[in-house]
Amino acid sequence: MASPSFTIYSRPDCHLCDEMQSVVAPVAAQLGATLEMIDINDSPELEQRFGLEVPVLFVNGRKAAKYRVTARELQRHLRNTA
Repeated sequence: MASPSFTIYSRPDCHLCDEMQSVVAPVAAQLGATLEMIDINDSPELEQRFGLEVPVLFVNGRKAAKYRVTARELQRHLRNTA
């Protein structure tokens, strides 16, 4: 099975975004997975789609969490979607 890909849609100076990255990054590293951080301010389309509702975590292109996620919740999500 291929390792998952993680994408966090965020914006600068967002403490929740930093918090989510600090939870997801070690899990991604442990799995040898990619973690992409996307600044929604760089895209009017993403800005309209997410607005103030960041961070948003996608795993393998599917929405997995919004605002906060714990390592335990992320591991559970990965097990349930495997």
